[in-house]
Amino acid sequence: MGNAVVRKTKDFMPGNCPVSFTMNLIGGKWKPSIIRMIRTGRNRYSLMLKDMHDISKQTLTNQLRELEIDGIIERTVFAEIPPRVEYSITPYGMTLFPIIDSMSQWAREHMPEHLRKVEGTCVK
Repeated sequence: MGNAVVRKTKDFMPGNCPVSFTMNLIGGKWKPSIIRMIRTGRNRYSLMLKDMHDISKQTLTNQLRELEIDGIIERTVFAEIPPRVEYSITPYGMTLFPIIDSMSQWAREHMPEHLRKVEGTCVK
């Protein structure tokens, strides 16, 4: 029994749409936040789990695995006692930064004031 990651939307690309392709890689509730967290130095599993209050351990694990399989992040295991694992953005993953930055800028301009977070998974 392996730890295969199965995605419901991986092959959903009506008309081979580039937007659908992108959304298959980074879409969903958690992936943009995970990418942003790793980008800002919160690159350990425990830090991500602590900052994302509503995510389950299994969901975080699955999302990290999908991002790793897709080449967006890489996982580094340090041979220490206790073992330490850190995630980093790959050069391929860095090409997504302009998209995520644009989403963030759009939200700053359009998000209602009462929904804005000062702390948490997103930073200014």
